[in-house]
Amino acid sequence: MAKGIRKVDYYVLHTNDQPGEGAHLLKTLKKHKVNLLALTAYPTGGGSQVDLIPEKPQELIDLAKRFGWKLSSKKTGFMARGKDRAGALVKLAATLGKAGINITAVDAISAGADRYGAIFWVNPKDVSKAARLLGAN
Repeated sequence: MAKGIRKVDYYVLHTNDQPGEGAHLLKTLKKHKVNLLALTAYPTGGGSQVDLIPEKPQELIDLAKRFGWKLSSKKTGFMARGKDRAGALVKLAATLGKAGINITAVDAISAGADRYGAIFWVNPKDVSKAARLLGAN
């Protein structure tokens, strides 16, 4: 389907929801050269959930072990990139919807220079089917 769609591994980290926690996490990742493809974070009851989508998952796993971070097991999502235009995600959403696959969450942004990026998730039972439909590797 779209040449800019790929499956990605991601890991959930629960942290304190306090000023400076995000900066500390990001500085630690930078210091240890863990590059992220995407990150999304939001408050949860009494803390924050951070979804980390690393370029090289093993680097994040090793760092988490070193610092005693409790990462979730590997989860799978999707990343889409492409030319920014009105309706950039319509075909993707329509393809999944027609197949009975629900997009459970999505974060999308215009990236400048006529580009967009998005990360999205489907139910785990639908990941393989979604990947086939979207041509995601």
